[in-house]
Amino acid sequence: MKHLSLLTDFYQLTMMNGYLKNDMMEEEVVFDLFFRENPCHSGYTIVAGIEQIIDYIENLKFYEDELAYLSSLGTFGEDFIDALRNFTFKGTIHGVEEGTIMFPHEPILRVKGTCFETQLIETALLNVMNHQSLIATKAARIVTAAKGDPVFEFGLRRAQGPDAGVYGARAAVIGGCVSTSNVLAGMKFNLSVMGTQAHSWIQKFPSELEAFRAYAKAYPDECLLLVDTYNTLEAGVPNAIQVFKELRARGHEPKGIRIDSGDIAYLSKQARNMLDAAGFSKATIVASSDLDEDTITALKDQQAQIDGWGVGTNLITSKDCPALGGVYKLSAAEQKGELIPKIKISNNPEKITNPGFKNIYRIYDRKTQTAQADLITLEHEVLDESQPLTIFHPIYTWKQTTFSDYRLKKLLTPIFVEGKLVYRRRSTQEIKEKVSKELASLWPEYKRLTRPQIYKVDLSEALWQLKQNLVNENKIPPQK
Repeated sequence: MKHLSLLTDFYQLTMMNGYLKNDMMEEEVVFDLFFRENPCHSGYTIVAGIEQIIDYIENLKFYEDELAYLSSLGTFGEDFIDALRNFTFKGTIHGVEEGTIMFPHEPILRVKGTCFETQLIETALLNVMNHQSLIATKAARIVTAAKGDPVFEFGLRRAQGPDAGVYGARAAVIGGCVSTSNVLAGMKFNLSVMGTQAHSWIQKFPSELEAFRAYAKAYPDECLLLVDTYNTLEAGVPNAIQVFKELRARGHEPKGIRIDSGDIAYLSKQARNMLDAAGFSKATIVASSDLDEDTITALKDQQAQIDGWGVGTNLITSKDCPALGGVYKLSAAEQKGELIPKIKISNNPEKITNPGFKNIYRIYDRKTQTAQADLITLEHEVLDESQPLTIFHPIYTWKQTTFSDYRLKKLLTPIFVEGKLVYRRRSTQEIKEKVSKELASLWPEYKRLTRPQIYKVDLSEALWQLKQNLVNENKIPPQK
C-alpha cells in the first residue's frame, strides 16, 4: 500500500491540534469501528481490508514535504508540525480476523491509544474497511446465486479508479470469486487471472471464422471464443464449432464459448444443444453482460445453460449499494488516569452507541457447529461454557434465548500491541478459505439473498445495564 499519512479528513488534524493546545494529546481513549447496517440487503457482512490496514499503520509517518504542505495552510503552528514530525503509532488495536462474518453494531476494530494517534487514523481505517468489506460481501452474494458455478471478477474498466479496481479485485476473490481479469491485482495478491478476447478482436479480422481460427492458433489448449459479435446462433456458435473440430483434429480440446449479450437464457440453451449435437458436450458456456445476484438467480430459475459467470460493473462498484456505512465512535476516555465509558446519544435509537471497553463472543452449537448468536460484552467479563447462557434482545428484552450445549469464540484478537504488530498475516487465499468456512457455519436463513433472517446480536447484562445508565444520565430534553 502506498504512503498514506495525509489520507485523512482535515478535521482530524484540527482536532489533533486542539488536543495539543489543550494539553490532552497524550490522554488515552478507545474507539470502536463498526457498521450499522449490512450492505446490499444482506444478512451479514464479510470483513476485508485488515492486511491493508496493517500496511497503513506500519508505514505511518510524516515526510518533510507533507509537513511543509501542512505548514503552508496557515492553520497549524510549529508545535503541531513538530509533533507530526516525531509521530509514531504506539497504540493497541484489536480486531477480528480478516474474512470473519460480522453483523451490525459489532466492533470490527477496537483502537486504544492517545487522543492524538487514534484521531489521525480514523479516516484511513474507514476508507479501507468500508470499501473492501462492501465488495467482499457483494461478491459472496453473487457467488451464492451462482450455486457452485465459478464466478470471475471482470470489473476493472468500470471500477472507480485504479485503487478501487485493484483492492476491489482482492475483496471479490475473498468473497468467493475464482479469478480476476485485473493483472496488477493478480501479481500483487497472487490471484488467478483470466481473460480471452473482446469484440474488437473479432471485428479486426475479415470474418468471424478467421478471427476464431487465429485465436485458436495462438491458444490451442485455452480456446474460449466470444460468439455474440454478429449473430450468436446463426454465425457465432456454428463458427466456433467449426474451429473446435479443427482443434480436435490437431489433438486439442476446446474450452468453450462466451455469450456477452442478448437473451442469455434462450441463447445458452440453444448453444448447449448445438455444442452437444456437434460432440462438444464438455465445452463450457460462460456468460457476462451486466450480471448481478438477481440476474443470475433469474437465469438459474430459467434453467439457463451457463457454466461460469463473468461479473463486472455490478460487482466492482456494488452498484445497488455503493457504500458501507462504517463508523468510528469513541467508547471510552481517560479521566484522572481511569478509562471512563462514553456513549453517543441520538433521537435515532440505531445511532446510540454501545459504551465501554468491549469484546464479542460468537456462540456455536456444539452438535451442529453452527453460529447461533453473538454476544457483545465488557472486556473484563468471563463467560463459563459449563453453565447455561441466557441472552436477551437489547431493545425487546422479553425476547430471550438460553443455550446449554454450546461453545464460545472470542472474536477480537490483538493486531497491534503498543505499536508492535502481533497479528499473523494471511494470504488472500487463506482469507478466502476462512470466508468459506464462516459462511458454512451460518444457517441458510441468514444467507438468503432477499429478506434474510436477522442474526441475533445481543448485549451482556452488564453492558446493557451500563448503556441504560448512561442513556438515563444523558437524556435528551424534550423538544418544544
